[in-house]
Amino acid sequence: MSLVIILIAIVVLILAYGWYARTIDQKIIQPDPKKATPAKMYMDGVDFIPASRNVLFGYQFKSIAALGPILGPIIALQWGWLPAILWILLGTSFIGWVQDYSSIIMGVREEGQTMGALSYRLISPAARTLLLIYIYFYLLMIMGAFGIQVGFVLLTNPAVPLGVIIVCLAGLLMGQMLYRWKQDIILTTVVTVIIAFVGIWLGTLPAVKNFFNVLYGTVGGAKSPILFLNVTRAGFIGSLMVLVFCYLGSVLPIWRWAQPINYVSFWVVFIGIIGGLLGLLIGRPGFGDFPAFTGFVSPTKQPLWPMLFVTIACGAISGWHSLVGTSGTARQLENEVDALPVGGGAMFLEMFFATMAFLAGTAAFGSFKGYQDAGGWGAPAKVFATGLSNFLNYWKIDALLGKGFGVAYGSVFLCLMALTIMHLVVRFMRVASAELLGDRFPILKNVHVGTIIALLFTIFFIWFAPFIQIWGIFGGANQLMAALALLLITMWLRYKGKNYQWTFWPFVFMYVTTIASLFYSAYRAFAIALPAAKTWDAQVAQITIGVCAVILAIAGLYLGWEALQAVGRVKPEAAKASK
Repeated sequence: MSLVIILIAIVVLILAYGWYARTIDQKIIQPDPKKATPAKMYMDGVDFIPASRNVLFGYQFKSIAALGPILGPIIALQWGWLPAILWILLGTSFIGWVQDYSSIIMGVREEGQTMGALSYRLISPAARTLLLIYIYFYLLMIMGAFGIQVGFVLLTNPAVPLGVIIVCLAGLLMGQMLYRWKQDIILTTVVTVIIAFVGIWLGTLPAVKNFFNVLYGTVGGAKSPILFLNVTRAGFIGSLMVLVFCYLGSVLPIWRWAQPINYVSFWVVFIGIIGGLLGLLIGRPGFGDFPAFTGFVSPTKQPLWPMLFVTIACGAISGWHSLVGTSGTARQLENEVDALPVGGGAMFLEMFFATMAFLAGTAAFGSFKGYQDAGGWGAPAKVFATGLSNFLNYWKIDALLGKGFGVAYGSVFLCLMALTIMHLVVRFMRVASAELLGDRFPILKNVHVGTIIALLFTIFFIWFAPFIQIWGIFGGANQLMAALALLLITMWLRYKGKNYQWTFWPFVFMYVTTIASLFYSAYRAFAIALPAAKTWDAQVAQITIGVCAVILAIAGLYLGWEALQAVGRVKPEAAKASK
């Protein structure tokens, strides 16, 4: 069964990318290879910097593929395996790549403008303000959801921290070799990727693990002592490591930290995908008694619609990608013709990645009981790390590199997937706060001040919010961000006098679904979880989650109303030119 799923994913990729995406690219967008891109026109060595297609593809993939395409499919298995795989494949084919590719094209054609600036011009000044507020809250949900898993789960494994640190150092070396020493990209890649893998292996050595066990207070298998609330010493140290990583990613030039670390991490992740696929081909495991469908209401009492479509937040479609495309990739694209292979291609690779994560939660255990025993939908990071290790051990990786290497590698893999997104999230948060309030409070234009404020909000959610609930609201906010991006793209295409049906109908589906999911999350927080909360910190967490869900939903509704009014005000360029 696992091989059948892989073959279906390959066929979908060929049809959706090779035919549908290329048709849109050539007949509607019509990229111009001779037109100067913002990366060349405004090159400043910080945000606007031309990058080769190959480097930018790695940057794009690692900038969009975080924990969403991994944890989302594993959590969504609570409805059975069939709904999850259908949404991954169909969502990417008709909605996901559409948003990613068109976001980049819109950014390139509009000189690298942010979504806030574009909403001001295409919709209204009020829309710009509201969109920036929405984006800030939405990004905060990403930081909370990912930060909990990285700070409290992954980095608390003593075999993981050193590997993550050395991968970061390899990334710094990569940036120095490529941009300062002008070394060949192939040589640079080989050297830095080897260093990264050696670092991951060093992290599994007994002496290194013993050091972190002493640091965490977990010597001899002891539980890390609780410092305050439910935060253990290990979780406290892990969450501080997250903050330091994200601080550096936000304040340093993109070529120095974010781009090279994301590029090196891409190879760590890509090789892991290939290794897992190789193990899957060798072992050819089946699903056993894993149910195809458990019902329209899951065992956790969540309805299939709208919650499935926000649980798998990435791997099918993700609003985060539109921010990366407009504010990041569009400012680094050397040539317009690179937009489809970089934007669309990276999204289809993420679809394949989500499919592998789906199989790591199903076929890797061979039964529904195996998935549940590994933690099920309540411990998706552990399920994936164990499942990937099971795939890798079909070709005896633990025998080659030491017992426990497979699980450690899977955990580092997940850390990199999250952290390489989170440092960009904080970067965008401080840009959004400066754009929204910088004129009124000039201090917010200082990169350090904006970054520190974003990180203080982040640590609050990491220490207070329950993971499963914050994942639901993150998913709803993320997919509504995608809907709003598709709305803005539709407005832009209409303004340019181009066919916009291919973005309009995906917008309608995502908009209705995600607004419903946010109101459902608010209802669940206020009416179900809050009355059951027994402690003050649990009550604060539920009130915060419910309030954030309501704010995000109302902001989305208001932006939709502003866009509807703008349809009558803003005339397409083609119509203006004919007068």
